[in-house]
Amino acid sequence: MDGKKVKLSLEHISQSYILNGKAFDAVQDVNFDVYDSEFLVILGPGYCGKTVLLNMISGLEEPVDGQIRLDGEVIHGSDSRIGMVFQKTSLLPWKTVMENVEVGPKMAGVPKEERRKTAQKYINLVGLQGFEKSYPNELSGGMKQRVGIARAYTNSPEILLMDEPFGALDAQTRYSMEEEIQKIWQSEKRTIIFVTNNIEEAVYLGDRIVLLSNRPAHVKAIYDIDLPRPRDTVSPDFLRIRKEISDNTDLAL
Repeated sequence: MDGKKVKLSLEHISQSYILNGKAFDAVQDVNFDVYDSEFLVILGPGYCGKTVLLNMISGLEEPVDGQIRLDGEVIHGSDSRIGMVFQKTSLLPWKTVMENVEVGPKMAGVPKEERRKTAQKYINLVGLQGFEKSYPNELSGGMKQRVGIARAYTNSPEILLMDEPFGALDAQTRYSMEEEIQKIWQSEKRTIIFVTNNIEEAVYLGDRIVLLSNRPAHVKAIYDIDLPRPRDTVSPDFLRIRKEISDNTDLAL
């Protein structure tokens, strides 16, 4: 990543909570940079603090220590330049695909014709043209995630956070969505921070992988994934990197 512009910096980030009268650390002294237009994967075991870390980046939580910089400036709370896609898409069931995708710009007061044009662009990009008038209960799990991704992109974020977005999908749909998100990323070239506990998914998607420890989460290692795209999951280089990461974590292959 030499010569790349640093987009986001996490500097000595920590988070703690009080549970049943006792304090426990969820995230401890996390430091790393995210580069402009990078596909960065945060990989770690379940309940290690990955989502907590993402919540702090998104502004849903304030760190108890450390700071987060966006384009060199310290940020506090939510920022319109950062969008998020959750595992549960939280689509509005009474709204159509088009209405769900355009909800952000509509709330921001963007004129109907302009927001519809933007929403249609991203509906097309995620492969849902023809489903604009469908309701969430008429869509498959993968299609709902596509709507969530289109909705996030319609808000024009500079950084898109994705919290295990494909974790609830069946294997075939998950592979399809991994292909899809790469195509969208390569088309849009926005910065993506993608959280997963799946090593193969991390190696398949990431420019770099930030490997977290068990709770309290700290950075165990950072891997540069210098493999051509699209990646071959059974190539010797892919399998070597996958094993190297597996040997350094409690996550299973």
